[in-house]
Amino acid sequence: DVDDRKALLPTRAEDAAGKGSMTSASFNFINSIIGSGIIGLPYSLNQAGLPLGLILLMAVAFITDYSIILLIRGGNLSGTDSYQSLVHSTFGFAGYIVLSILQFLYPFIAMISYNIITGDTLTKVFLRIPGVGPDNMFAERHFVILASTVLFTLPLSLYRNIEKLGKVSLVSMVLTLVIIVIVIVRAATLGPHIPPTENAWGFARWNAIQAVGVMSFAFICHHNSFLIYGSLREPTLGNWTRVTHLSVGLAVLLSAVFAVAGYVTFTGYTQGDIFENYCRNDDLATFARFCYGISIVTTFPLECFVTREVVSNIFYDGALSNSAHVAVTFVIVSVCTAISLAYDCLGIVLEINGVLSATPLMFIIPSACFLKLSPGRWFHGENIIVSAILLVGVFVMVVGLTMTVMYPQDCSHGAELFYCLSSNLSIVATTPSSMVLQLQNSTQNVL
Repeated sequence: DVDDRKALLPTRAEDAAGKGSMTSASFNFINSIIGSGIIGLPYSLNQAGLPLGLILLMAVAFITDYSIILLIRGGNLSGTDSYQSLVHSTFGFAGYIVLSILQFLYPFIAMISYNIITGDTLTKVFLRIPGVGPDNMFAERHFVILASTVLFTLPLSLYRNIEKLGKVSLVSMVLTLVIIVIVIVRAATLGPHIPPTENAWGFARWNAIQAVGVMSFAFICHHNSFLIYGSLREPTLGNWTRVTHLSVGLAVLLSAVFAVAGYVTFTGYTQGDIFENYCRNDDLATFARFCYGISIVTTFPLECFVTREVVSNIFYDGALSNSAHVAVTFVIVSVCTAISLAYDCLGIVLEINGVLSATPLMFIIPSACFLKLSPGRWFHGENIIVSAILLVGVFVMVVGLTMTVMYPQDCSHGAELFYCLSSNLSIVATTPSSMVLQLQNSTQNVL
């Protein structure tokens, strides 16, 4: 996932501070997967259908696990110790540039999604403060995004030393676990009052490819593979395989629980940001929003550090002067903020980042590097699986991006959903699905 932003840096494995145990490495890996991307997983089940969505989630987890091991094996074959050096050694400078572009796009688009989440989430938190009404400036997403940018994310993003920003992993993990528990509780307490939508439990839906993009966004953690591998006391392929299996296994378990709990609560109404589904007067959900908002605001600067580092390496040979450092940071943050102010549909942002950036970084590039370094032919022996992953990645990237652009999904755009109207909540609990849909339509007409 995107909470461990140091993972995206072109950092050499031997620069990792100290050597850790397999348990410590596993914790760091799980924390890098289970992060902000998890918020869109219920939406991915809404796109794909619950049964097929879970199958796809397991498939993405398998590919994540397999391709992470491929990266280290590719590094061993080429004698390299970072993602960047592996690609440069395998495909030359052109490959390095392509990888750098993807490494820039992934955190850059993630920053846009963070601002969208901040605007959607913190406005609802502020609305629970006495005296803050719908017309108050604190209830306006544009003001909240601008204020959080000026007061927090931009100043923090101006730090030159990422170590000053890198102490939030444990806090982020704890907050994520709190959010998962709250979503599970609300599935049991709120879910029964929201009748499922038509075909809520159908096996599959036609836009399942877009769901793979969202899942890829949530699971990508490949860039910190060499860093964590180098941090092991005994960095052997066997130890790395065990760490990877344990980390990805636990991560997919927590992700599946969160995704299912969120989806079964709201079924077809599930939004790209699951917190958009909860009512504004839901204090437990408001606490979860607060936890998530804090996590997002503190993670944004780490994303900015990555994008700035890519720009520095390509255009400034890795050495930014103080004035260039400030200018590049200001431009990156300003462009992200401008886009997030103009657009507020999180689901599409997650899809685009998943299919455009995460999919090649997870599916395509590790497989292509290994196939080129491997002495065997593409479709013989073990390379059959690697070749299949590469082809699947190309298919998901091309088809997913096309479908995302041509068939964008609807968003609630911060509107209170029909079941949140207090006068209708008791009706929703006992009304057949057809009457609920009529109630929803009539409510939307009134609004």
